Amino acid sequence: MTTARAQLLRKRMTDAERRLWSKLRMRQVEGFRFRRQAPVGPYVVDFICLELKLIVEVDGGQHAMPRADAKRTAWLESEGYRVIRFWNNDVLKNTEAVLQSLYEALKR
Repeated sequence: MTTARAQLLRKRMTDAERRLWSKLRMRQVEGFRFRRQAPVGPYVVDFICLELKLIVEVDGGQHAMPRADAKRTAWLESEGYRVIRFWNNDVLKNTEAVLQSLYEALKR
């Protein structure tokens, strides 16, 4: 079921997800490969660099429920992943700043 959900989410990416994907795809960020809308355990994450176990989440208004996000993040971190989050608005209006934050996360 998670794989089917991931496929559906790939088809229905938000504008912010599309913008960030255009910058992440084809190893454009420091040569690292990212996947989009990838299943990880019971969740589907927006973007993931498997090599570094780095997950990038792009959040809109539906993520105004911090408990659910905290539970999800805690589970992902317990599996050894690092999770960084950006708001849709930041991705759309400050793409370069988001990319700079992402470069810094990749260096760690």
